[in-house]
Amino acid sequence: MTNLLKEALAEVANLPEAAQEKIGGELLSHLDKLRQLRAKIDKGLRSLDRGAGRELDIKEVIQRAHAQHGKA
Repeated sequence: MTNLLKEALAEVANLPEAAQEKIGGELLSHLDKLRQLRAKIDKGLRSLDRGAGRELDIKEVIQRAHAQHGKA
C-alpha cells in the first residue's frame, strides 16, 4: 500500500462511522467502474489483435457522444 493511501485511510478512520461507510461505498463503486473499464479496454485490444478494427468517422463519433451526453 502506498504512503498516500495509508494517509488517506488514516484520515478516514478519524471520521464518524457513517462518513466512513459512505466513503468506503464510494471507493468500492469507483473501483468497480475501473474494473469494468479495464475489461472493456482488454476486450477492445483483443478485438484489434484479431484484426477486427475499423476506421472511424470522427464526426460521427462526436455526434454520438454529444447525443449520449445531452450536448447540442
